[in-house]
Amino acid sequence: MARARRELRQPEIWPGFVDALSTLLLAIIFLLVVFVLGQFFLSQMLEGRDETVERLEQRLKSLSEQLDQERLAGQRLRANLAEENRRLQASEAERRDVEDRLARLEGERAELDAGLRRLTVERAGLERQIEEGRLALRESEQRALRLGRELEETRRAQAAEVERLQREIAALTAARDALLAARDAEAAGRGAAEAEVRRLAERIETLGVQLGLLDRVLAGRQAEIDRQAARIAELGQRLNQALANRVEELAQYRSDFFGRLRRVLGDREDVRIVGDRFVFQSEVLFAPGEAELGPGAAAEIAKLAATLRQLANEIPPELPWVLQVDGHTDRRPIATARFPSNWELSTARAITVVRQLMALGIPAERLAARGFGEFQPLDPGDSEEAYRRNRRIELKLTTR
Repeated sequence: MARARRELRQPEIWPGFVDALSTLLLAIIFLLVVFVLGQFFLSQMLEGRDETVERLEQRLKSLSEQLDQERLAGQRLRANLAEENRRLQASEAERRDVEDRLARLEGERAELDAGLRRLTVERAGLERQIEEGRLALRESEQRALRLGRELEETRRAQAAEVERLQREIAALTAARDALLAARDAEAAGRGAAEAEVRRLAERIETLGVQLGLLDRVLAGRQAEIDRQAARIAELGQRLNQALANRVEELAQYRSDFFGRLRRVLGDREDVRIVGDRFVFQSEVLFAPGEAELGPGAAAEIAKLAATLRQLANEIPPELPWVLQVDGHTDRRPIATARFPSNWELSTARAITVVRQLMALGIPAERLAARGFGEFQPLDPGDSEEAYRRNRRIELKLTTR
């Protein structure tokens, strides 16, 4: 019975079991489908990621290669930079050396310029000293010639006197010989002849004494002439030394005067220093072909006069200084009623400057005016620039 009941109950359990199994199977199938789909999609995603990873690896490899190249390029650049730094340092050292050499050369050039200016001043002073020495030498030579002529006249007079005495001695000797000859012939006149012979001998002796006195006088006069020549030489040396001292002192004042005048007038192309002269272009002071001061010229000369007055107070009064004003023109001729030639024009311009300086308080005895016309050009050319340079007024501080 129990078995029958079990058999009767089995059909009731199996459908539920089947349902459960089917449900479980469906769930398993669903899970398998989901798993398969997940695997499919995952594989698709993994394949895309693999490709991406491969591309990234290739990109990374390319970047690594580029990085290596960049590193090599950076190393080369660093090497080039180091080389350029070395070259730059060498260039800087060379530049410093060049700057040092340039500074030394500038210093040497400044020293050479200063030396050239000093030599120019010294040359001008030496030229004046030589000229003054030549004048003193000519005066000494003239004095020596006068003394020589006096000595020659004295010698000729003494020679004439000696010749006269010798003639007298010869005449007396001849007379003595004649008397001696006559003594043998005239025995009666022996006493008178002997007296005459003694008188002639005394005369000869007196003449000998006089001749000795003349010789001593001549020797004394020659000694006096020698002393005078030595004195003249000594005075000449002292005069040359004094002149050299005066010239050097005047050169110092001239340099000071030009320096002050340059500062007062400013750095202008038409006013410049040439050697020992201060040069104004004529256009600064005068209109073409005229000798009257132009506009603004009085102010320039007033600056010059003020500087000269200031310097005159410093120059010792015993130094005979003179401001020499020289007028020059170009070579083109002028022929007017007032100025028949460039001589008159250049002289009139120099006199105008001198008169203006006198009106501003410069003593007349300290001024001199000269005109040279066109005969002392600075530039021998025929261009307008050469003509402009040759038209000028030159100022020169010198001695009388």
